[in-house]
Amino acid sequence: MANLHELERSMPIAPLGIIALDSMAEMGAQVDKYMAQFRHSTDSLFQNDLSFEGYIRDSYLIRYELPRFSTGEAKGVIYDSIRGKDIYIMVDICNHSLTYQMNGYTNHMSPDDHFQDLKRIIAACCGHAARINVIMPFLYEGRQHHKIGTESLDCAYALSEIHEMGVENIITFDAHDPRVQNSIPMGGFDNHMPSFQFIQALTNAVDDLELNKDHTIVISPDAGALDRAIYFASAMGADTGMFYKRRDYSVIVDGKNPIVAHEFLGSDIHGKDIIIMDDMISSGESMLDTSAQLKAMGARRVFICCTFGLFTNGLAAFDRAYEAGNFDKVIVTNLTYLPPEIYTRPWFICADMSRQIATIIGLLNHSCSISGELEPWDKIHDLLIGYYASRKVKE
Repeated sequence: MANLHELERSMPIAPLGIIALDSMAEMGAQVDKYMAQFRHSTDSLFQNDLSFEGYIRDSYLIRYELPRFSTGEAKGVIYDSIRGKDIYIMVDICNHSLTYQMNGYTNHMSPDDHFQDLKRIIAACCGHAARINVIMPFLYEGRQHHKIGTESLDCAYALSEIHEMGVENIITFDAHDPRVQNSIPMGGFDNHMPSFQFIQALTNAVDDLELNKDHTIVISPDAGALDRAIYFASAMGADTGMFYKRRDYSVIVDGKNPIVAHEFLGSDIHGKDIIIMDDMISSGESMLDTSAQLKAMGARRVFICCTFGLFTNGLAAFDRAYEAGNFDKVIVTNLTYLPPEIYTRPWFICADMSRQIATIIGLLNHSCSISGELEPWDKIHDLLIGYYASRKVKE
């Protein structure tokens, strides 16, 4: 775990408690496992101090339930003591696999349903917990982050609502626009990027990468993702390029202006490996069109890295594009729900984020700096040094 020396000699704010809602139950179990393993192995000054009884445990998960009435109404119930604890509530608002019964019908849970359940658990914690923190990887209504004309400002309102309920810290990943945190200027808001985990997953899967400006270009599929691509490329010493999405603003199709063409802005990509960086794969149409153009322009290999793999239109289009040779690998995190069948695809690579979340929880519980997680520059450099060293040994 990062900042180990500082962590072992700092005082925890309060006993730790983790509430992993059903939407993140699997991730919560992994995070809990890492926390227990770390604290059992550490030489913390508090492990033998009676004042900190319960610091080292086999599990930090808090039992809860969200029962529903036949009308679809629900409530939050917590079964373990949370009094005086530093609580971390984990929720995936994109997990559409969960269902509930309402008037005899089966409903799949929407982001609105998950957000309501989150508020129910926050309400159950209020007045008992020492501090409440929310880990929401995909920020609720994060794409509705600013107003154009007379419309709702959903993300800002949601952040304000849970902050007013008593949540002190909100931890999210790759927010569509992190400036939305300005809606809660007195609240804690940390936006983490999975840059290190992307490079780690890619180097584990591909053993002949040359991550430098002569062999690799990091591409942003649009102007909005350019900062993300620049950071990623700078950490590796690679070149950067971007696509400009030319849209037809006179037409609205499925609630958005259709893309007429993708125009590439960058240096020659012939014979180079291309890494496309973006925050999410929704339907995937734009991403697949971009990768097809890159291959047509002479790219050696195309790797797609996206924080959230939503795949709202299923996997068939990606299967066809892979068979056509339009891309080589897709790397997404497990921060949001992934359909089980995706793990059977030859083009899929999962960037596991459970250890990073456990690290973030451990550091925040001790009020330690999390700058190493927010800016993993040194970690990326050390990873690449090890990657090239291992290749030399094999040679």
